[in-house]
Amino acid sequence: MKDLYLLVTIIKRDDTEEYEQFYRDNGIGVVLSLMGNGTAHEKTLSLLGIEKSEKTVLISPVTTNTLRTVKQRLTYDMHIDLPDRGVAMAIPFSGVGGARTLEYFTDKQIRTNTEVHMMQSEHELIIAIYEKGYTNMVMDAAREAGARGGTTIRAKGTAQTVEKFFGVSLAEEKEIVLIVSDVQKKKDIMMAIMQNAGVDTKAHALCFSLPVADTAGFRFAEAVEKEAE
Repeated sequence: MKDLYLLVTIIKRDDTEEYEQFYRDNGIGVVLSLMGNGTAHEKTLSLLGIEKSEKTVLISPVTTNTLRTVKQRLTYDMHIDLPDRGVAMAIPFSGVGGARTLEYFTDKQIRTNTEVHMMQSEHELIIAIYEKGYTNMVMDAAREAGARGGTTIRAKGTAQTVEKFFGVSLAEEKEIVLIVSDVQKKKDIMMAIMQNAGVDTKAHALCFSLPVADTAGFRFAEAVEKEAE
């Protein structure tokens, strides 16, 4: 599935309607909205000149051509590279459940035999799932290994029977944190989470990572971080 990506956009809750309208205006008809909270450290927020706020996570299936166009417009029309305007990342799909699903996701803008080159990026998305109430434990470990911050989402398993994985019930209420990491830091961040907030701790964290094919909105934060070093 070389021409389809999941575009994940993390923004302030107050900007939700603006971004949803922006995506509709750019031909993206399927936009799912999730509620979340930012976890950036107070020092990082101060350096960036922004405040801690509730977040919205927008997820949208997009084709390569749409992604190229939207990424440019996110920069020039939505000013996503400015402080507190959000971040966006594209994660490649590995498969889709049938032609009708593909048509729904893309509004028939893609043919199943289309072949294009994958975009490359220097980032990965780390996803950690852990017990409710232990965000600080997970994020303290991640920050020590170089993470700038993350976005938390409340979740609950839907299994009819509570099964155990490494002694952790996946059906009970959980929290999920999304951390966008430099490729070079990913291994250290994941190792720190597992060592300091993993299955042998009260947080019972499980984590994995996904490749990010493209990003928008990280340039300003990375520039400020380099100046602060």
